Amino acid sequence: MTKIITIIALFVASVVSSQSQFDQGMGKALQTWKEGRPSEAVALLERIASAEKTNWLPNYYIAFINTTQAFVEKDKVKMEALLESAQKAQDICNELVLENPEVLVMQAMIHTAWIVYDPMTNGQKLSGDVMYILNKAYKLAPENPRVVFQKASFEIGMAQYFGQDIEPMCAQIEKAIELFATFKPESAWHPNWGLERAQAELKKCK
Repeated sequence: MTKIITIIALFVASVVSSQSQFDQGMGKALQTWKEGRPSEAVALLERIASAEKTNWLPNYYIAFINTTQAFVEKDKVKMEALLESAQKAQDICNELVLENPEVLVMQAMIHTAWIVYDPMTNGQKLSGDVMYILNKAYKLAPENPRVVFQKASFEIGMAQYFGQDIEPMCAQIEKAIELFATFKPESAWHPNWGLERAQAELKKCK
């Protein structure tokens, strides 16, 4: 009996230690990113991902950071490298979790960045995929503010390209902002970004 209790105690201690290491690692990685060191943050997240092979969150943030950097990168070669790294991490997320609206939004963002990279080549090729993914995410989680925002934001870009009215999409961005006020992520590390982006996008509607 004593042996069993000891084994259970050691197991619980190892789980708590593992969770603590994960929390510490994620906190350090995301803080490093906030401090303007994305490459270092990605390196930290890659180490966490190698230890947490069944957890999609480290790879999600690798994809997110690389894609965010790609959107502001002026050098096409660097942008391509960032998006390829993002997709590599995204592929792991896609394998780990099915039908996850956050992961779907991330995939749509990567495709959107490829459209920005080469609008003439990728616009026609990927726009339909982006809308399919975002519509799928919306069906799964119509109250998720990132889903609502990303869908409306992409639709605004499409509408402006074709000279169409963007007012319905602007209303959806307003809805997304309202949803951010009540949205509660599953944990401290689950996606919770987007409010500032939505507010900035809404200003363009005015």
